[in-house]
Amino acid sequence: MQYPSLFEFAYHCLMQDSPSLKVDMSYSVEQQWLLKALDNQNPYPIHSVEDPGRPVKPLLVALKDLPKRSQANVERHAAFIHALVHIEFNAINLAWDAVYRFQAMPRQYYSDWINVAKEEAYHFSILNEYLQSLGYAYGDFVAHDGLWRMAVDTAHDPLIRMALVPRVMEARGLDVTPNMIQQLRRENFQQAADLLEIIYHDEVGHVNVGSHWFRYLCKQQQLEPHTTFKQLIHTYAQGRLRKPINKQARQQAGFDDFEIAYLETVME
Repeated sequence: MQYPSLFEFAYHCLMQDSPSLKVDMSYSVEQQWLLKALDNQNPYPIHSVEDPGRPVKPLLVALKDLPKRSQANVERHAAFIHALVHIEFNAINLAWDAVYRFQAMPRQYYSDWINVAKEEAYHFSILNEYLQSLGYAYGDFVAHDGLWRMAVDTAHDPLIRMALVPRVMEARGLDVTPNMIQQLRRENFQQAADLLEIIYHDEVGHVNVGSHWFRYLCKQQQLEPHTTFKQLIHTYAQGRLRKPINKQARQQAGFDDFEIAYLETVME
């Protein structure tokens, strides 16, 4: 199906229940965008999205209700990979919501987030294929229900979205993934470690996209970025910041020394 509007396309991709179709749509749009076959000048109705499109499974539960992982090595590993697959599925939705919801941004903003959506779809695909090679499927384990909540909380303001989704939620992955990779290699899950190396490299770029557009919007609104970031962390992200902090990756992803020093004081 052809969508003349980028925003209409983004909405339909966001609300697509099938993971495979969501992935296919995310792959297909880039060429249309480069050929300027998708319009981003005319607005498309913006709806509140409490829940994006997703399959019936996995069952979503609160973080406190997640079961303890099995002690069996393969099942425990599969449950860990399933959690990552679920994160990447939600990351596709977050990218398309960033396109659909904020319809007054420069063209480069949409180019950036279309690329993020494509890369998140790739991450979902390679992790999902690996999960299947272990004898499991997406939906075989329950999943955390809170990954979309920050998108709902920041739906009213692109500046707040850029500050908190890429620079808090996704940046958390930069902090913890190196240790995950080391642990996987110690346990001899070399293929999984290789996949996380790919994802880690790409996620630095995704967080940097958020950093760039956060600063762009601060400048546009004549806000001081450091003060604004601290205020948003205090309002929206208290209790979400955990050590360790990966200073080098965060610097590559657009955090400056002041921000890193501040985060070190508020991380628990």
